[in-house]
Amino acid sequence: MFKLAIRSTRLAPRSTYIFRSLATASSTSPNIPATQKAIVFDQHGGPLQYKDIQVPKPGPNDILVNIKYTGVCNSDYHIWKGDWAIKPQLPLILGHEGAGVVVAKGENVSNFQIGDHAGIKWVNSTCQSCEFCQESHESSCPSQTNSGFSVQGTYQQYCLANADQAAHIPKDVDLAKAAPLLCAGLTVYKALRNANIRAGQTVAIIGAGGGLGSLAVQYGVAMGYRVIGIDASNKKEHVLSKGADAFVDFSSKVGVPEQVLELTEGKGPHAVINVSNSVQAYNEAITYVRPTGTVILVGLPQGGAKLESDIVMQTLRAVNIKGSVVGNRADTREALEFFRRGKVDSPVKIVGLSEAPDVFKLMEDRKIMGRYVLDTSK
Repeated sequence: MFKLAIRSTRLAPRSTYIFRSLATASSTSPNIPATQKAIVFDQHGGPLQYKDIQVPKPGPNDILVNIKYTGVCNSDYHIWKGDWAIKPQLPLILGHEGAGVVVAKGENVSNFQIGDHAGIKWVNSTCQSCEFCQESHESSCPSQTNSGFSVQGTYQQYCLANADQAAHIPKDVDLAKAAPLLCAGLTVYKALRNANIRAGQTVAIIGAGGGLGSLAVQYGVAMGYRVIGIDASNKKEHVLSKGADAFVDFSSKVGVPEQVLELTEGKGPHAVINVSNSVQAYNEAITYVRPTGTVILVGLPQGGAKLESDIVMQTLRAVNIKGSVVGNRADTREALEFFRRGKVDSPVKIVGLSEAPDVFKLMEDRKIMGRYVLDTSK
């Protein structure tokens, strides 16, 4: 993920953090507190402070969501560390996988009512009028704002979102499990859509045993694809348990291209989706994807990594290489519907909001197993 434009509802650079009210809400539920708990940091890699801040008030086009659960995304860690070329404005509240209940809304909001369940995503708002928005490529809008990056995110008990971009979450859906689908699930669902393959065709998923990969396997199966999971040998049973048709061990003495080609009768998969950050995996995928097939770039390597492709072979084999970030509003609705219907599971480990620094330490030590979700009441 990356930021195209910055428009921040900034935290005041003082020891007490104050949100500015943009407008008076036209509809508000009772008993909204004046202050709330949040995780705030004011320097990259610095302390993640669990502290009291003021509850923001929605502007004319905003909803205020009482966040019940928020997922911990790998992108949150990199934003905190300042690993990306474009830096957020600080101080900042991270988070873009927030699920909760609408408790206030602005005077122009008609698509949400008080008490509705809502999700706050990476794309917090867009201009709605540029060519990208008009063609449903909202993640490419040059005026977009992003939760937990250019506007304050979901590691807080009450969070603002633009009503047009906020996700409607059915009330019969578990909010804790729905939270990661607002980024992780949406990201892989969109990648599978971008692969432009048909039911019965084959997709290989690199990093199939991780948080994104496990969801990608399930969405792929639910969409009718033959799925080959690629990961380390210790994740084989996990990947197969999610419905993958076959597994490839990237740590085997036999190379990944050879293993994949053997499983596809020498033809290669119709698409390869890489949710890992391995540059080698990207470059290998171009060599074994089926002619006319598509390699989807999802995982973000660090350090200005470059793709390497033999131009002649790529041209003669008509191989497509395509980047994929997150989905639009229709993709969000569809991804949540797969989950609501029980076609996709979203296993999570729930810890308190105050434990966010501990989760980041696990992430730093590469000890994360599964998807962590923060309960904002703790």
